[in-house]
Amino acid sequence: MGKILSFSNQKGGVGKTTTCVNMAAYLSKAGKKVLLVDLDPQGNATTGLGFQKKQLKKSVYNVMIDDEDAKDNILPTELEGLFILPASIDLAGAEVELVYKKSREKVLKAALDKVRGTYDYILIDCPPSLGLLTINALAAADSVIIPIQSEYFALEGLSQLMNSISLVRLHLNKALKVEGVVLTMYDGRSTASKLIAADIKKFFSKKLYEIVIPRNVRLSEAPSYGKPILLHDPKCMGARAYSALTEEFLKKTEGKGE
Repeated sequence: MGKILSFSNQKGGVGKTTTCVNMAAYLSKAGKKVLLVDLDPQGNATTGLGFQKKQLKKSVYNVMIDDEDAKDNILPTELEGLFILPASIDLAGAEVELVYKKSREKVLKAALDKVRGTYDYILIDCPPSLGLLTINALAAADSVIIPIQSEYFALEGLSQLMNSISLVRLHLNKALKVEGVVLTMYDGRSTASKLIAADIKKFFSKKLYEIVIPRNVRLSEAPSYGKPILLHDPKCMGARAYSALTEEFLKKTEGKGE
């Protein structure tokens, strides 16, 4: 049975999609069969893996709103073992359309339950908000990975996010847990970065991954080529960091026999 992970943070620009896409890529490189679900109407994970949103006839929108089977909307990517349930431009209206659906918070869960046995890992890239799409992702997930930028404003929304996770746990998904926290865009030369990293470590204790993701030009330009960093520049500092982070994740996760 595949493990479902939501990548969530209601603050935008914290490296959420970058972390989701690149961990998916390195998990597939490690021999895992991976499905990435792009639940963000911006569709950055979709374009980051080389797809054009406007040209897609298959998408997560068709699954959630038109009740199509997930398996009929999943596409292979350039990487062997990595598949995507992409976002299309229609997803922008899904938040409103979901309001009228029965069991609206669990539409995604019902869809993914049918395919989760096919994959080792299902990674969901959430929107940078706490609306119905993100609630669907949290209701479907086994756990949450929280990418957080090492800047002051990134800390401000944390309590709101943790409160939302608690509410989902209480009302929709009792088993939901925080898998881990990833420190992104880290600048080791900055005193502020170091102080905020120390605060985050205090707040999350053992949940904070030891591997931090540095600021890296090659990492930020990879999506414009429609490639994960593994295919764009596998030797750069950002690629090495995501490779090591995925290794650390696998050790922690599979070391527990999950």
